[in-house]
Amino acid sequence: MAFQQGTGMSLILRLELDQSVGAFGQLTRAIGESGGDIVAVDVIRVTKNMAVRDVTVQASDREHADYIVQALSALPGVRVVNVSDRTFLMHLGGKISIQPKIPVKNRDDLSRVYTPDVARVCTAIQEDPSKAFQLTIKRNTVAIVTDGTAVLGLGDIGPAGAIPVMEGKAMLFKQFADVDAFPICLDTKDTDEIIRIVKAIAPTFGGINLEDISSPRCFEIEDRLRAELDIPVFHDDQHGTAVVLLAGLLNAARLIGKNLEQLRVVVIGIGAAGVACTKMLLAAGVRNVIGVDRQGVLVRTEIYANAMWDWYASHTNPEEVHGGLDEAIEGADVFIGLSGPGVLTIEHLKKMAKDPIVFAMANPFPEIDPEIAEPYVRVLATGRSDYPNQINNVLCFPGIFRGALDCRAHTINEEMKLAAARAIASIVTEDELSEQYIVPSVFNKKISRAVRQAVIDAAIATGVARREGADYPQSH
Repeated sequence: MAFQQGTGMSLILRLELDQSVGAFGQLTRAIGESGGDIVAVDVIRVTKNMAVRDVTVQASDREHADYIVQALSALPGVRVVNVSDRTFLMHLGGKISIQPKIPVKNRDDLSRVYTPDVARVCTAIQEDPSKAFQLTIKRNTVAIVTDGTAVLGLGDIGPAGAIPVMEGKAMLFKQFADVDAFPICLDTKDTDEIIRIVKAIAPTFGGINLEDISSPRCFEIEDRLRAELDIPVFHDDQHGTAVVLLAGLLNAARLIGKNLEQLRVVVIGIGAAGVACTKMLLAAGVRNVIGVDRQGVLVRTEIYANAMWDWYASHTNPEEVHGGLDEAIEGADVFIGLSGPGVLTIEHLKKMAKDPIVFAMANPFPEIDPEIAEPYVRVLATGRSDYPNQINNVLCFPGIFRGALDCRAHTINEEMKLAAARAIASIVTEDELSEQYIVPSVFNKKISRAVRQAVIDAAIATGVARREGADYPQSH
């Protein structure tokens, strides 16, 4: 039985084996014949007649995992005691916690961190609110805000279903940039109410990371919060994707020997990410972008119900190409997919210019299967971790917020995002640059530091930094 390979899932199978029938050999053979990979075997308990072992097995997906378990359950002398999904085990009780920075060991400590001495700190902040950045968690804390309406590839799964994703994002903030972040999952889809709630909680935080809010509501929410708050507001689904995309495109263009101004770029999927990516490309110097959505190519001569599409059409497609993807992709240098699987075909790739660059970023399944596309493209990038050139937002958002917090920027502007993209691209050296390596690994420790410094420099240059000079924290 064949199973499609994906990011996979890891199971821990607790098995009771009859020692008298050679059950262990049978189970290893059955797992192999079922297409599973044995990662580890741990002995839990052994007697003369019976052994209990934990066998860690890698499967391609849930259906494949169930198939393996059924195959083992049918073996004589093997009893499946328990099946644990290692991903679920990592989420037990949540993935983050709050830890005090200072131990409270005696009455004197208690009086200083709490009553009565804390009152002096409260009064100092009341008299000068900017001291909250020095004397509270505001200096290093970001709220990750969602309403759960556009979570990963799952769609509208609600605020409770979104919590694991936001927890994971908080982990990445901390690990990659030492930023403390906390999930705020709101049980409302009302735009005005979301804005009101975020404004009400903003005094605690140094920045707001909007996440997984559906389009087009996300545009208004971000625009109004940016205008009404004095701390950075950053919708990562839009701008994080755009920053990393641009970083990858800078290096891909360098590889094929073309300038951004020469590129003809097709973007399919004109939602939040598609609009932000296009704005970033235009700001970086790309002159010819053609947007395609379900209604076809966006053209300035048409009027659309979606106001953002009207803006998009008026700023793109200078040659006024009509039709659909078939017409748009003719002679294109770059394809950027932010839509869904199966949109791009080999026939489309054959219509592109020499040395085509394809960013097929739909998750979990890209616009075209990478194995199918590979013979027809020069550079291929996806949003997945199991292929080269992953366009992953974690390359940018930790460093962007680290820089914005450290220079106390009151916003994250276009110049800061462009600087972040160039900083990410610069991590890939001339010697390293290749078709398989246009963006650095997310685990490269240089990235967050480079992005931080680039963001600080851009914030100072554009006048949005409220803190300059040698008093930046040096521990990051």
